[in-house]
Amino acid sequence: MAVVIDQQTESAIREEGRTSYPHECCGFLVGRLEQGARRIARMVPVANAREDEAKHNRYLITPELFMKTERQAREEGLDVLGFYHSHPDAPARPSTFDTDHAWPWYAYIIVSIQQGKAEKMTAWVLQDDRARFNEIPITIED
Repeated sequence: MAVVIDQQTESAIREEGRTSYPHECCGFLVGRLEQGARRIARMVPVANAREDEAKHNRYLITPELFMKTERQAREEGLDVLGFYHSHPDAPARPSTFDTDHAWPWYAYIIVSIQQGKAEKMTAWVLQDDRARFNEIPITIED
């Protein structure tokens, strides 16, 4: 199941990763399931709520923000389909911490920020048994 985003959303995720560097950025992916794809209508950036000394390699979205974003999405006929975050000076693949704290079904977009420059962007879904992530394609539309 691919994640479908437009060029504006791709650019915005990359830009947020660059401006948050050397800390991780984070946010929600809101949209609809359509024909087996997670079609992202918009991203919802949020402040990384992790303590300052951990923001360089961890992110935290508070439960209150999750509930608020989910409620707003449903009012618009949309759903929270996943999350995005950056990996400062690290690859665009899930860390052990990501695996331990992720939920199955949701899509996780990760953008690698190397020395302040956005590089590779990937998407992942955690297996139902939580054993590991599987990479899924990102389709970027005009």
